[in-house]
Amino acid sequence: MIKKLLLLALPVLLLAAPTSACDICGCFMGITPYDNQSGFSLMYRYRVFNGYQSYGQQPQFFPTGAQPFIARPLNHVDEDFRHSHKGDASDYEIFRVIELRGKYFLSKRLELNAFLPYVMNSARANGSTLNLAGVGDATVFAGYHLIRAIETAGVQSRLIVGGGAKLSTGDYQRRNGLGRRYPALNQPGTGTTDGFVYANYIGSFRNVGLSLNTSYRRATRNAVQESLAPSTTTFANLFYRVALGTNWQVYPSAQFFYEKTKGETFEGKLTGEHAMNNALLGPGLDMYYKNFSLNTSMQLPVYTARTDHPASAGRLVLAVGYSFKQSKYLLN
Repeated sequence: MIKKLLLLALPVLLLAAPTSACDICGCFMGITPYDNQSGFSLMYRYRVFNGYQSYGQQPQFFPTGAQPFIARPLNHVDEDFRHSHKGDASDYEIFRVIELRGKYFLSKRLELNAFLPYVMNSARANGSTLNLAGVGDATVFAGYHLIRAIETAGVQSRLIVGGGAKLSTGDYQRRNGLGRRYPALNQPGTGTTDGFVYANYIGSFRNVGLSLNTSYRRATRNAVQESLAPSTTTFANLFYRVALGTNWQVYPSAQFFYEKTKGETFEGKLTGEHAMNNALLGPGLDMYYKNFSLNTSMQLPVYTARTDHPASAGRLVLAVGYSFKQSKYLLN
């Protein structure tokens, strides 16, 4: 029955282009040599927006004064901070996430995933800075391995389809001393419960492979009637496998990332804030030693639709993980 339902849903999943600000696609970055192994990982993501296109400014991956890994102090707002965009080249918006991730296989084809993020968001506007940090919105989802052809005459092929939800676990009501809420996207949480679906295909022939992921997300409104318009994300990873002895495997890759959303909404209507239509491209390197993994990637902009906000300047992902052999399952 499950397989029949997924076959019916597959065309919708494949046609629904992917998600945006929450980086759902980041979940599927590594090309793992471990088939059907449960595990956990710790992932760091850095996303930066800087430079105004209308003023001819070039985006900087590490803007002057920005702290790429940890915002210091974690929670601090300059008294004169105002969220406005007046063309100052030093303006930026930075979204940092340290995320604990877990995966468990209920059966050979059915996996459960859970992510718990710690968020460190920063913004600089007209010489003043805002830093807000805290536990973010948790994500839970399930994936079904619709196609699972492993090592057949040098060919591997996997198609995973599934869906889940981003839960409203983060604080979205941070306020200044006068009781005024800080901007929605700078808050650790969103206050919304979002549903999403995705499809992830991984195929390889001998040492060359390709991973494709696409996802689609819709959000509810929070208590103050804010939301994000439906958003999509697509991720592609062209990789090459290098085996170094029996324990080491290295996967250099070229990675493409695309996101699109019409931005924030208030009371169901678009506000014109934070609309995105961006494409990024860059290198990746995944390394595996026995059951341990290290995943790295960086993408820089190759296309950015015109906006009056700081433009997309790139993203960086670092992750370490451990997978353990699983021979027994809760479900047959």
